[in-house]
Formats: sequence, C-alpha cells, structure tokens
Amino acid sequence: MKSKEVSAADIQKVKKGLKRMKFPRQESWRYVSIHNHWRKPRGMDSKMRRSVKGWPGLVKVGYRTPKSCRYFHPSGFSEIIVYRPEDLDDVDPKKIVARMGRTVGVRKRDQIMDRAKSMGIRIINPCRVSGVEPEKSEKTSS
Repeated sequence: MKSKEVSAADIQKVKKGLKRMKFPRQESWRYVSIHNHWRKPRGMDSKMRRSVKGWPGLVKVGYRTPKSCRYFHPSGFSEIIVYRPEDLDDVDPKKIVARMGRTVGVRKRDQIMDRAKSMGIRIINPCRVSGVEPEKSEKTSS
C-alpha cells in the first residue's frame, strides 16, 4: 500500500492539534525533594500504578505520536544530516531541511552554507560566523 504524501503544513496542523500529556513522577507535586522526572510507580498500593480515577496517567504506547507525524523537525520538514557540500544535491527544498554534522569544520561549513543558499535549502544549524576572520590586535610594546 502506498503512503500518502504529507506536506509540512499538514504535519504542523496535526501536531498542533495533539494534546501533549504530562507524566509527572508520583507525589512530585507534594514533596520538594522529589523531582518531576518520570519514574514508573512500583508500589503495591500505589494509586497511580493502579490507574485510580483522579490520579495522573502512566506512560503507555497509546500516547505515541501518529505515524504520519513522526521523525519530523518541528518546522514540519524532514531532516537530513550533511557532511559535505555534495550531500545537498539530493535535497528537495520543499520537503527537506539540512542539518550540518557536528564534526564538520569551519571551512566546509562555509562551503555548505554557500551551496545551500544558492540552491534555496534551509539549514537548521547555520554557521554563527561565516567568512569573517577575527582581526589580530597587535600590542605595541614600549
């Protein structure tokens, strides 16, 4: 069966309509020393573990994001990691955004940025300083 093409705007609409559940740690609202990070309740008499009405829900597979919206950037585009300027050749600017790999150096980042700009591709993590070298301040000794 062929999957239906989904646009970035459709993905954003679906994600916006989803209600994000909050899964607090049991009794975290009661004690300062217990942080709000999720831990599965394991107590024998735990109301949360027994899913008593009025208590927060447990993490379950049913709360997962719909298949059509998974693995997308929050902008609604799918991501591709780029290590070389040649990797941008297969990118469709209407569906995909590029993210530069963390091991890419400054010179190659600059080349990737120039190539992406000419092709109209959006880079998620652009260079902070492109093509600008810091000026060397010479100290005059007297």
